[in-house]
Amino acid sequence: MTSPTTRERLERQAGQLSTAAIARLEAGFDWYRELSADDRSWVGLIAQAGIGAFIDWYRDPTSAAPMTIDVFATAPRDLTRSIALQQTLEMVRTVIDVVETEVPLLAAPGEEQQLREAVLTYSREIAFAAAHVYAQAAESRGAWDARLEALVVDAVLRGEADESLRSRVAALGWDEVRGVTVVAGSAPSGSGSEALERLRHSASHAGLVALGSVQGRMLVTILGGVSDPVATAAQIQHLWGAGPVVAGPLVPHLYAAGRSARAALSGYAAAPAWPDAPRPCLAEELLAERALAGDGRARRGLIDRVTRPLADRPALRETIAVYLDHTNLEATARLLFVHPNTVRYRLGRVTELTGYDVTNPRDAFSIRLAMALSRL
Repeated sequence: MTSPTTRERLERQAGQLSTAAIARLEAGFDWYRELSADDRSWVGLIAQAGIGAFIDWYRDPTSAAPMTIDVFATAPRDLTRSIALQQTLEMVRTVIDVVETEVPLLAAPGEEQQLREAVLTYSREIAFAAAHVYAQAAESRGAWDARLEALVVDAVLRGEADESLRSRVAALGWDEVRGVTVVAGSAPSGSGSEALERLRHSASHAGLVALGSVQGRMLVTILGGVSDPVATAAQIQHLWGAGPVVAGPLVPHLYAAGRSARAALSGYAAAPAWPDAPRPCLAEELLAERALAGDGRARRGLIDRVTRPLADRPALRETIAVYLDHTNLEATARLLFVHPNTVRYRLGRVTELTGYDVTNPRDAFSIRLAMALSRL
C-alpha cells in the first residue's frame, strides 16, 4: 500500500500544485495569455481536476486504470475550438512537470521513484484521454458541418436567402467569401460522401472553397474564390460523371448564389438538346435550349439579348430575317436591293449588339428562336 504520508502530502499540496501549474502556463505560453477569462478559468478547472484525479488514483494504485477522460468532462465542448490539441498537450506537460518538480517534497522518504513512475503512467493516460476528446470533437464537428453544409446547399438551390441561411453561412465561414458560382453535372460512380470529399480536396488544392451536395444522380457544388466560372470548372470537371457540366454565372457572394444555381440547374437539364456543348459549359451559352425547356428566365434573357438592341433598327431586323431564310450574302443583298457589303456590315453590327454571329449556325439558331419567341 502507498505510504499514508505520501497521500496526505499530495492532498495537502493539491491546491498549490494547481496554482503553480497555472502560473507556469501564464509565464510560458502566449496562447494561454490570449485566451478569454472564461477559457482561462476552464483551463484552471481542468488542471485541478487532473491533479485531483491523479491523487484519487494514487490512493489505490491496485485499482483499475484511471478514468482520465473524466478530467476533460468538466470543460465545455466548445473549449476544443479555443484550444488546439497541441496546446492541450502543452498544458498537460506543464502540469506533470510541476508535479515531478515537487516529487522530493511530496513523496515520503524512499517512495520518490514510485511516485515518479506513477506520474509518468498517469501522464500517458492523460495524453491518450486528450487525443480521444479531440478525436470525438472533430468527428462530431465534422458530422455537424456536413449537415450544415447540406442545409446551406439546399437553401441556395431553393433560392431561400433568409436569416437562417445567414447564420449557417457564418457558421461555415462563408460570410466573407467573394466570387461565387454554382456548377452542376452528373454524379460520379461510388458513394456521395466520397465524391464530396474529392470535391473539397480538389477545390482546396486549386485555392478555392467548396460546398457540395449529391442530389439523386446529380452532383452540385458552390465554389467560392472564383474569377472565371468556366476556367474554374474546367480545373475540376473530372470530378463529375459522364455528360454535361454546366456553370452558372458569377455572383458576388453566397447570398446571391440562388441566381447562379437556377441557371446552372436549368442549363444542366437542357444541355442534352445541344449534343456538341463544350464541357464545361456556361449556362448562358444554353439560353436557347433552356428557353425551349420552359425556363421563363432564359426565355426573357434570350429575347432581351437579341431583340432589345434591335428594337429601333428595322434595317438590321429585316436583314437578319432574310439572311436566316437564305444563309447567303448575295441572295440576301438581291432581295433587299442593297450591296453585299451592306449586308455584311449589317450582320457585323448585329454581332456587336447581341454577341451572336448570324453566320454561325449555332448562333443563328439562337437568334431565330429569340425572334420567334419575341413575336409570341
